[in-house]
Amino acid sequence: MPSTPALRCEQLVKKYGDLTAVDGLDLEVDTGECFGLLGPNGAGKTTTVEILEGLNEPTAGRVEVLGMRWDRDERALRQRLGVSLQETHLPDKLTVEENLRMFRSFYLQGRPLEEVLDMVGLSDKRTAWTERLSGGQKQRLAVACALVSDPELLFLDEPTTGLDPQSRRQLWDVVLGFKSRGRTVLLTTHYMDEAERLCDRVAIVDKGKVIAMGTPRELIASLGAQQVVEFSTEQPLAPDGWGGLPSVRSARRSADGIALTVE
Repeated sequence: MPSTPALRCEQLVKKYGDLTAVDGLDLEVDTGECFGLLGPNGAGKTTTVEILEGLNEPTAGRVEVLGMRWDRDERALRQRLGVSLQETHLPDKLTVEENLRMFRSFYLQGRPLEEVLDMVGLSDKRTAWTERLSGGQKQRLAVACALVSDPELLFLDEPTTGLDPQSRRQLWDVVLGFKSRGRTVLLTTHYMDEAERLCDRVAIVDKGKVIAMGTPRELIASLGAQQVVEFSTEQPLAPDGWGGLPSVRSARRSADGIALTVE
């Protein structure tokens, strides 16, 4: 018998006055997969995730999370989800461990703090003031706060935006470790390389609609190219000019450097 999807939304609509942020969006995420929402700023990704997280109410449509609905099962759902928002502001005057203990107190059960600290690579920072952490360490702490309840489903809204390449890869390892335990992840991202590394499937969202869906490789192949080559440089380089090289179909800026779509 097929398992219940971790997430399902049907004909999801969200309007703000005359602005339609989400426009009839359909989505289904299987239990145990990492699913990505990819798209530009203003595409409707964050609004969609906020509705799925129970932080925003849809104008129309139906949402099920872990087989439950926000209008009748909110208390139970809050205990089973982990959420890391696009911007998480943790108390600077608390230590890493104190922040985790505070978030752990919001839940009936959870994982030992030592396990969570080890999972996100902050064991050696447990007594450090949050204000003294680097940007990457703060982001990993925010994810740790989302993991401390041992959730079945983890929401990550643009978790690596603004991070340096090393911090991005460290956070990727955290996500992959969580998923390896059979848990489900929904993340939003601007970066196809991130989606390719983490996601089983990706939905490309634009103007509040899903315009394409598939595995990262399927979506890349749909561009008519065999592969994308990405590399980083010591100094920032513009993508202009790379398109003139043999077999290079296009060039774009990626999170770490330059990405070339090649034949």
